[in-house]
Amino acid sequence: MRFYTKNHKHYCGIDLHAKKMFLCMLNAEGEVLMHRNITSSPEAFLKAVAPFRDDLVVGVECMFAWYWLADLCRKEKIEFILGHALYMKAVHGGKAKNDKIDSHKIAVLLRGGSFPVAYVYPPEMRATRDLLRRRTHLVRKRAELFAHIHNTATQYNLPEIGVHLSVESNRQGVDKHFPDLQVRKIVQIDLAMIDAYDDVLKALEWDIEKTAHRHNWHSLLLLRSIRGVGDILALVMLYEIHDINRFESVQDFASYCRLVKCSHESAGKKKGTGGAKIGNAHLKWAFSEAAIHFIQYNPPAKKLKDNLAIVHGKGKAIGIIAHKLARAIYYMLKNNVPFNLEKFMATA
Repeated sequence: MRFYTKNHKHYCGIDLHAKKMFLCMLNAEGEVLMHRNITSSPEAFLKAVAPFRDDLVVGVECMFAWYWLADLCRKEKIEFILGHALYMKAVHGGKAKNDKIDSHKIAVLLRGGSFPVAYVYPPEMRATRDLLRRRTHLVRKRAELFAHIHNTATQYNLPEIGVHLSVESNRQGVDKHFPDLQVRKIVQIDLAMIDAYDDVLKALEWDIEKTAHRHNWHSLLLLRSIRGVGDILALVMLYEIHDINRFESVQDFASYCRLVKCSHESAGKKKGTGGAKIGNAHLKWAFSEAAIHFIQYNPPAKKLKDNLAIVHGKGKAIGIIAHKLARAIYYMLKNNVPFNLEKFMATA
């Protein structure tokens, strides 16, 4: 956890919502200079903070609508700090809770050096990152349709379909597997939706890869040097990491990827683990997938997984390899070098 500790003349805490935003302005002594509910618009915000622009810092809890405010502050040369929502317990706790109280708490945390900092992703690559996340959502919806077709066969006690429906040629005549005409219609609808998803995803992936050429093509080539990491996994890693230098150590990076368990201790006694949802869920998925494909396409890695599975079990063995891959990628991007399987196996 990192805190914002710089000193300023004015501290603005904002409880931000889609249509309204509650502003609390403090001076260096902690006195409330303004406490107002305004419309969530650039004009209203700039008008409200105009008397306090001298050495001003703005703090906002991370929620889905922060993009426009971060970009506005960047344009207006106003210091903008994004607060990590899962760390801001002081805002979510308390006997009474409303927008006015929350905005004051945010301003106090900002002034007191206890404001937990989240990463403000730059606008140049932000839309493409969100497009990749949308692609993941569409792929999962498509997978639900595959599962529904197989489950329908099981529901009516029919023989297994026996082919991979992800291959387009295997879908021909699959609806004939179901003798009931109404059930067949259900499957035909699923197949039609799958074809539609295929067309959308194909065009989407082509557009994302073309955009990646302009952003950081060299880092993408480094990620692809790992046998088993394909185009999509490399793109997800590239856009979710953005800049490897924002992580001070390899431990910080592994923690951000949700690949470590953080212990809770008190008075020298372990109280278990926690913080499983703090970090980047998309990188957690990408490294888990990468570990499976890495094991599949690299015989030494398969042998390593088998040895780890004897001690830890299969699931944890894959998790350990995912962690080791994340550490390797950290140093690859940091030192600008391709993947070295021999070195990986030697350290593993």
